[in-house]
Amino acid sequence: MAHEQLQRASDELTAAAELAAGDESDRLERQAEQFANLAETGADHGRLARHENALREIKAATDDDVNERIDAAMDAITAYRETIEGV
Repeated sequence: MAHEQLQRASDELTAAAELAAGDESDRLERQAEQFANLAETGADHGRLARHENALREIKAATDDDVNERIDAAMDAITAYRETIEGV
């Protein structure tokens, strides 16, 4: 099911939050929670784009280990986006 990709994104972001420190860790935890909720309800392209922008900002402020997890989450988001209509 496509929503599994959103749960995978949440799981990757939770792992990233554990590796990150300070503000970035908190932001990643919030993103992980939001993706866990989206895994139940789904999301449209616009909402996903806003999350992707936030993740890019966080990625710019974190190290390689955290970035790998964020990249994995972004891959899951992209896979989900391919299953929804629109843009």
